Amino acid sequence: MKFEKYFPIIEWLPSYKKENLSKDIYAGLTVGIILIPQGMAYAMIAGLPPVFGLYAALIPQIVYSIFGTSKHISVGPVAMDSMLVASGVGAIAAAGSGHFIELAIVLAFLIGFFQFVFGVLRFGFLVNFLSKPVVSGFTSAAALVIGLNQLSAILGMPIYEKKAIYIAIEVLKNLKFVNFWTVGISAFTLLFLVVIKKKSATFPSALFAVIIGTLIVYFGKLQFKKVEIIGFIPKGLPGFSFPNLDTPFLYDLLPIAFTIALIAYIEAISVAKSLQNKHRNEYKIDNNQEMIGLGLSNLIGSFFLAYPTTGGFSRSAVNEQMGAVSAISSWVSALLVGITLLFLTPLFYYLPLAVLGVIIMIAVFGLMDFSYPNYLFKNSMQEFVMLCATFCITLSVGIKEGLMVGVFISIVALVYRTSKPHIAILGKLPFLDEYRNIERYNEVEIRKDALILRQDAQLYFANANYFAEKVKEEVHKKGRDLRVVIIHCSSISSVDTTAIQELVTLIDGLNTEGVSVYFTGVVGPVRDFFKKTGFTEQVGVNNFFIDIASAVNYLENGANTKTKQMQKKTLQNNVL
Repeated sequence: MKFEKYFPIIEWLPSYKKENLSKDIYAGLTVGIILIPQGMAYAMIAGLPPVFGLYAALIPQIVYSIFGTSKHISVGPVAMDSMLVASGVGAIAAAGSGHFIELAIVLAFLIGFFQFVFGVLRFGFLVNFLSKPVVSGFTSAAALVIGLNQLSAILGMPIYEKKAIYIAIEVLKNLKFVNFWTVGISAFTLLFLVVIKKKSATFPSALFAVIIGTLIVYFGKLQFKKVEIIGFIPKGLPGFSFPNLDTPFLYDLLPIAFTIALIAYIEAISVAKSLQNKHRNEYKIDNNQEMIGLGLSNLIGSFFLAYPTTGGFSRSAVNEQMGAVSAISSWVSALLVGITLLFLTPLFYYLPLAVLGVIIMIAVFGLMDFSYPNYLFKNSMQEFVMLCATFCITLSVGIKEGLMVGVFISIVALVYRTSKPHIAILGKLPFLDEYRNIERYNEVEIRKDALILRQDAQLYFANANYFAEKVKEEVHKKGRDLRVVIIHCSSISSVDTTAIQELVTLIDGLNTEGVSVYFTGVVGPVRDFFKKTGFTEQVGVNNFFIDIASAVNYLENGANTKTKQMQKKTLQNNVL
């Protein structure tokens, strides 16, 4: 057993070069400065007190640095996961309540458990069911919902609705209750963040916005003008405690945990690979180990009051841009968060909620992608409909429901596409032993006595009947001159027992009509399955050929000596 595989830190830490320490410290301090206001803002998105954003930025970073394979990922609270926590747990408990906090921590434990198990079992393929159109539609709608929910803090007015359209209506009806001091702070913060971001993407503008906003409220005594502030934030590091797995709502959390586990992994692995591409010769990303590392970050983090976390894109990008060389930069970030929890939380007492609201709105609106829907509209109407359906359901019904509908549509679309795969009728190119689609090549030679076809997909229960009916249809077109059907299998990657039974029925029917069936170019895994199920013997080993030319030669020349030698070679390479 290689411990380095499961504990990547054992591999990179002993060979760490001291001259890189200054780079990691600088990058870690920069990310930590960004992470402190971000963490508090994202905790508010999740419906949690701000201090829980700092808890989530502490232990998970350290755990990931031990088990993860990326040198640049910054693990902690992110906007997307926070939105999902607010949606999922908010359906069970009131946001900000003790019960809500308890369930959010249990959710982190369950997410970590799912991710860890998926990683151990090498189940990373599950994320493939979350197609990009679904994720894009879901992300854009969820970002819009969460962004609109910040209008209460930004405008300084109470908003009780949670769905996007009703929020807009309520704001318009209650404009007379807007607090103009709050709006002024929001406008200044927005302008400050936008201008600074244009000047420098790495400057910790969010932290400076927090400092300036806090000073404005403190010296202007704006809390007495009904400008809402954060107030008391508990000082000290999070204590160790077991998540309450005895909660009667455990089973209600399971589907939410499963969903977030996959989405969080998609976020992190996308970030990890994009950054690793810039350092291809320096380290490699292990997909399943990444899932294990993220899983343990959430699992162990939940014992220290952390809510669900993953790798954040913006922080990770800054970490790489600032020259981070290893996960030691994450240790520095975690140390800075720890110092803040121990000594600096009283400084945030006068921080206006409007500042955090603007930070949140900018962050989540950055998740909205307007170019991708336009691209799909021009190139794939089916995927565009998937995106729109996910977007509309998420916006009108709810975040969890939108994602579930999106995944369902993805699976239905996948099954539909594979249930009616592309089937090409082949003809021979002049002067060559190559066979191509007769619809794409005008000069191919088409035999009257042979029907040659190729299916460009796996052959399984969802499309076996469609394939058989297509063969029968083409056989009928050929008429009485037809002697053989040649099924070229080079594009059939797998076959199941339903397809085997369908093929047997098809072959029996054709044989009754005096038509033989040959198989050519059968790939290894399919050959093995044919042999294992007895299909090879049932059809006859003499009906399998290495390529179409060999099958046609056998049809023309019969069982002469040359053909027998070719058949023997074919069987050795293609069936046995």
